[in-house]
Amino acid sequence: MKKWLIHQPPEEAARNIKLGSDLSMLCAQVLASRGMQNVQEAADFLQCDRLGDPFLTADMQEAADRINQALEEGTRICIYGDYDCDGVTATVMLYSYLLEMGANVTYRIPERDEGYGLNADAVHEMHQDGVKMIITVDNGITALEEAELICSLGMTLIITDHHQPLEKLPAAAAIVDPHRVDDTSPYHNLCGAGVVLKLIAALDGDDTMAMEQFGELAAIATIADVVELSGENRYLVQMGLQLLANTERPGLLALLDKSGLSGKPFTSSSIAFGVAPRINAAGRFGSPDTAVKLLLSEDPEEAAALADELEQRNQARKAEEVKILQEIAGQTAEHPELLKQRVLVCAGENWHHGVIGIAASRLQEQFGKPTILITIEGDRARGSMRSFGSFSAFRCLDACKELLTRYGGHPGAGGFSMESSQTEAFCAAVQAYALAEFSEMPVMTLEADRLLLPHEMTIDNIAGLSLLAPFGEGNPVPVFALCHAVLHEIVPLSKGVHSKLRITYGGTAMDLLLFRVKPDEVSLKPGTVCDFLVTAEAGSFQGRPQLTLIVKDYRKSGLKQAKYFAARNTYERFCRDESLSAAFYQAITPTREVLVQIYQRIPETDLSFDGLFCTLQDLPQMNYCKMRLALDIFSELGLVQQNLWTEQVHRNRVQKKVDLQASVLLQGLQEKERM
Repeated sequence: MKKWLIHQPPEEAARNIKLGSDLSMLCAQVLASRGMQNVQEAADFLQCDRLGDPFLTADMQEAADRINQALEEGTRICIYGDYDCDGVTATVMLYSYLLEMGANVTYRIPERDEGYGLNADAVHEMHQDGVKMIITVDNGITALEEAELICSLGMTLIITDHHQPLEKLPAAAAIVDPHRVDDTSPYHNLCGAGVVLKLIAALDGDDTMAMEQFGELAAIATIADVVELSGENRYLVQMGLQLLANTERPGLLALLDKSGLSGKPFTSSSIAFGVAPRINAAGRFGSPDTAVKLLLSEDPEEAAALADELEQRNQARKAEEVKILQEIAGQTAEHPELLKQRVLVCAGENWHHGVIGIAASRLQEQFGKPTILITIEGDRARGSMRSFGSFSAFRCLDACKELLTRYGGHPGAGGFSMESSQTEAFCAAVQAYALAEFSEMPVMTLEADRLLLPHEMTIDNIAGLSLLAPFGEGNPVPVFALCHAVLHEIVPLSKGVHSKLRITYGGTAMDLLLFRVKPDEVSLKPGTVCDFLVTAEAGSFQGRPQLTLIVKDYRKSGLKQAKYFAARNTYERFCRDESLSAAFYQAITPTREVLVQIYQRIPETDLSFDGLFCTLQDLPQMNYCKMRLALDIFSELGLVQQNLWTEQVHRNRVQKKVDLQASVLLQGLQEKERM
């Protein structure tokens, strides 16, 4: 279960935004709930009709002058990119432009095994190839040693990047990074390809040409790199999606076809889940050069073959992800204590290092905990971390830096390397840091922009939200709360893969779609009064207007979530053998009567822990910790089977009477309760 935060938009702010704009009141309330106070703040966020002056970006003039000089002199140039979608598209953009200008240009993207960014071996190889100028895209801002090497070899280095610089900048002829402290550009949140688009505009003197030629690639990169969709990024994505709908690039056409998007309207979401993963798959599960060749291809047959290769790699990536998750499920079955740690940390032999980050994200979402996955490759190990809330991945890794050979990242994600012999010590250090810095770990939270009442759920009202698009990082799809609805029926969809929930809300009948949840996995029963978090889409079906409501989360009405999360935290503290006061034991130790009542509610088919907890709300003094301890007591006695990976339980068939007091766990709880 996740924590819910349902915002109440400030009425005055919403009214100010509404009165000064053409937005609907619902749009104004969404913006107000996200912290905007007036129409000017809303306009600053939503409105941008062109790229800003590229020459306001620090060193842009120097970069353009140096590159144009290299063009005139026929200097051999190498575009040095990165293996993710942002780096690949940025490489394609700048390489294509310089090639069209008649440059003596090549490109190089390191394989994932080489690691991120410039490295000494690559620099020497480029030097031996006759390269005189290296232009980085989507990397280079922290390449201090490599920059010195490039200078010593008599080559020129131009850095274009969008990552945070260190206090000391590399020794380069020009460093174009909007995050430089001396940068005077009005907008700083561009991705690597966005920075390159501005560089091309500076080189050509025409930002319109830059957008028309490369806008769709920049839009894909902006969406894929999960940068904030405000200001210039909104303009990039809005224009880029329009350009993508009319693209003539054989590579993109083949990729859209393989993604099942041909002929459909494009959204940030469809690009994020359809196009970006296939480009990323090249760098994660093969060579990024495949993706570059696809986007550069001018032959439809060649493009189709390369798109098919990316599709195969993406499928291989998915299979590897499933394999890793299955192995972790096996580990946690043997060592259930892993799932009760403050930070979920798992390690395995030769897990694909290009996939562990994705798998870590899946586990973080599944268990609501910061997650670290480590692949052990002989005498070295590499890891990927995902986090949320106030628990910074970078700070956690920084606290363990004595055990690491290399690390980096930001609050939400990090990567690191170490000697494999340090794995056990690193795992312990992570938990020690979490214990020292957080008395209670942050809870994964779902936010709703506001409570949506039944009479507000009209086609016109929901359709008006499209003015807030494109949606993405920093501007998520609006989420609304529906409270005190009655569930009437659960209907299978797509042969039982998904579910449709038929409800009445304020006397109005409506259907909710619940994806990737089978009907028998829905932890609510017909007749239950429920709360839902949903997204809403206005569309049409067979020519008729239709409102589509998609469930993000659901729960039984009346749940006191603060008590729920406090009790869940107490249960895990107990499992970790952390100290609890006697008052806690009095509140969490189940009596024989309570144990019997809980046992009677457990079915012989799988039921989620949260689903069971919902059925126990009528029992006095019931809390989540008490329920989980009861399940552990039943498991010890062979009365139930728990699956901690899926967080489900079912009752076993027993042939004889079982003495509950025979449980060692129950005896220990009772002893501590008496202390």
